[in-house]
Amino acid sequence: MENEENFEELFNKSYKEPERMEPGHKVEAPIVKITPEWALIEVGGKGEGYVDINELKDTEGNLIAKEGDVVRAWFLRSEEGEMRFTTRIGAGPAARAQFEDAFKNHIPLEGKVSKEIKGGFEIAIAGGIRAFCPFSQMGMRREESKEAYIGVSLVFYVIEFDRRNIVLSRREIAEKERQEKIAILKDTLRVGDKVRGAVTSIQKFGAFVDLGGVEGLLPVSELAWGRTEKVSDLLSAGQLVEVIIKNLDWENRRISLSLKDALPNPWDTAAQTWPAGSYQKGKVSRLAPFGAFVTLGEGVDGLIHVSRLGGGEKRINHPEDVLTVGQEIEVLVENVDLKNKRIALVPAEISREEAETEATLKKYQKPEKHADAEPMMGSLGEQLKRQLEQKNKINK
Repeated sequence: MENEENFEELFNKSYKEPERMEPGHKVEAPIVKITPEWALIEVGGKGEGYVDINELKDTEGNLIAKEGDVVRAWFLRSEEGEMRFTTRIGAGPAARAQFEDAFKNHIPLEGKVSKEIKGGFEIAIAGGIRAFCPFSQMGMRREESKEAYIGVSLVFYVIEFDRRNIVLSRREIAEKERQEKIAILKDTLRVGDKVRGAVTSIQKFGAFVDLGGVEGLLPVSELAWGRTEKVSDLLSAGQLVEVIIKNLDWENRRISLSLKDALPNPWDTAAQTWPAGSYQKGKVSRLAPFGAFVTLGEGVDGLIHVSRLGGGEKRINHPEDVLTVGQEIEVLVENVDLKNKRIALVPAEISREEAETEATLKKYQKPEKHADAEPMMGSLGEQLKRQLEQKNKINK
């Protein structure tokens, strides 16, 4: 008796009423029986559903399905205890009734984008019915090509329905698809990962890259090791790129990317590529009051201090007095500071003049006097002075 009570308690606790199927619920179910009017489908623990047999016929009235085939269908409503399903919305004589069901019960329907019209797209739905989807309801991403949608079959919701017009939307569906993709990416993406993506749009401040359902921002400062003036000089829409994930902010849906971090850092080999004491060719990239920046290679600039631009006693007030941006120049590398990423430069012409002057001075420099060396005669003035002093002593 006690065991029977325990079993009853366990049964009551474990038993749950079958979940009520809401209109629009999608199922993929096998056909268990075909009659002249209906196709019965098995919907699991909920029993059997009914699909109008006309939905499983081609335009010539031939049956295109058989028992055992799996069909995709959407729940419409229950009538006299029977669950009614549809495999397509808008087909056959009951089309308008089905559209009304789809509108009231939020049932998705499939349509093909036939052409672009003013303000949106014309959508062709089964049964020859035409509907309209505004651009704002397409769920398109930034600067996505409208032409790419023409001829594509998509799933929509009916958001407006009357005798004359049917207005569709896929924004909710597109957002749901993105959220599903984001959920997958959350489990796979990590800061520092190298990933592959496609450029979706070009902006003044950078470029947006699609990483497979979610976009990341590639700022202009992260495009290359060198200075970049225009994003379009390096990237174009649709281009595939390999980038490094710099930051992930899922809450605000912000992902920061870097293209330059995926490339070799030129400063790692700067001391070998541009060694101190070597002469190099570069291009003036920027002028500032304190000096001129010269690009030696991709991402590496050296500085000629304004005090080193004049040479000799000549004073230069501003680098623009002797140099222009874009000018090619030969320089001597004076010093390479890898820690602070600084390279000190001198114009080659001035460097060579200084070296020549130093060599000349060394050549004509007087030798040092030694204690046992004969005193030098000195200048003519000094000799005359000594002779005058001796003459004065004799007269005294």
